Amino acid sequence: MRTSTIVPEMPRKTTPFRTVLGLGLLLTLAPTASPALFAQLAPSPDASPVSNAPPPKPSDESDEPVTTLNVQVNLVNLFFTVKDKSGMLVPHLGKENCAVEEDKQPQKLKNFIAETNQPLTLGLLLDTSGSQQRVLPLEQEFGGQFLSRVMKSKDEAFLISFDVDVDLLQDYTNSPRLLKKAMDKAEINTAAGNGGAGIPGAGTGPVPIHGDPKGTLLYDAVYLASNEKLSKETGRKAMIILTDGEDQGSVHKIQAAIEAAQKANVIIYGILLADRGQYGYGGFGYSGDFSLKKMADETGGRMINVGNNGKKLEAAFQQIEDELRTQYVASYTPTNEKADGTYRKIAVACKADPKSDGKTDDLKVQVRKGYYALAPAAD
Repeated sequence: MRTSTIVPEMPRKTTPFRTVLGLGLLLTLAPTASPALFAQLAPSPDASPVSNAPPPKPSDESDEPVTTLNVQVNLVNLFFTVKDKSGMLVPHLGKENCAVEEDKQPQKLKNFIAETNQPLTLGLLLDTSGSQQRVLPLEQEFGGQFLSRVMKSKDEAFLISFDVDVDLLQDYTNSPRLLKKAMDKAEINTAAGNGGAGIPGAGTGPVPIHGDPKGTLLYDAVYLASNEKLSKETGRKAMIILTDGEDQGSVHKIQAAIEAAQKANVIIYGILLADRGQYGYGGFGYSGDFSLKKMADETGGRMINVGNNGKKLEAAFQQIEDELRTQYVASYTPTNEKADGTYRKIAVACKADPKSDGKTDDLKVQVRKGYYALAPAAD
C-alpha cells in the first residue's frame, strides 16, 4: 500500500472526468479488460491543459543514461471510529489508549490524531435499478440534506448512479447544490428491451426469475469508483452506497470490489433500502444484505438497514455524518518490511483506561480488516 504521511489542511488534487461514464462498451468486453479504459475519456473543461509533445532531451549532449530515483514510503494509515458498549461515539482518546496489530504482531504507532477537520473526499453511489423505484425520491430528499450538512469548505464529493450502466452524474465538486441537482435528475433505468422486465434491479417487477440477468452493476460501480476516482486522492475517503445490495451482471466479483476499496483506503457505508417481502417466497431468495454488509465490514464502515422508511433513512445519514466527523487516524510503519503485495490483517483495540488490565472498559473499534502491502518493485 502506497501512502503518504497525513498532513491536515493538505491541498487537494482531483481527477478529470467527463460528466457521464458510459460503460456499455467496457462491460461487453472480457473480464480481463483493463480498467484503464475508464481513464481514456476526455478531460473535463476545467482540467489543466495536457501536452502531447515528447519530453525534452537532456541538455547534456552525452549518451549517458539518466538515472531516476524511485522512493516507496511504506506507511499504513488507519481511519477508524470508536464506540462504547451502548453504541455511543467515543471522542478524545489518545495514542496511549489504542494498540494496533498486523498479522497478530504489535506495531508501533508513529502518529495518532483525533481527526475532525481534515478534508473529506466522498463518493455517493446511487442504485437506480428497477427495485429502487419506490425509494428513489426518499434518497434524493435526504441525500441532498446530508450533503448540505456534511460538506465543509475543503471537502469534495462526486455522484455515481448504477443500474445496467455505471454513470458519473456529477464529478468532484465542493458544491452541495450541484450534487443535489445531479441527484434530483437521477432516473430509474429498468433496462426496457434488454430482457430485464420482472427482475428486481433490472426491470419493473418485484419477483426474481431464473437466468443470469444484467441489471444492477453494484460491484462494478464500487470497483470503478475506488480505482478510477478515490485511489487518486489522499486523506480521509468514504463511499456511501444507497442500494438493496443485490448485484446482477457485474464483470467484477464482490472480492475484487472489496480489494479495490481496500487498496484505495476507502471506508464503505452501505445504506440498505429493501423490502424483503418483494423478493418472493417471503424474502428467502434475497441476499443483498449479506453482500453490502461484507463490503462495509471489510473496509471499516458498516451497513445500516432502513427498509423503505424515510425517518430511518434520515437517521442513517445522521449517524454516518457523526462518524465521519468523529474519526481517529493512526499511522505506523509495518514491522514486516517485505514488499510482496500480500494481504495483511489488521486489529485495533482501544481502552477508555489504558492502565486497565481487564476487558471491562474495552471499546468497539470500527476499522478496516486489512490492507495490501506494497507490490514487488518492477525490474
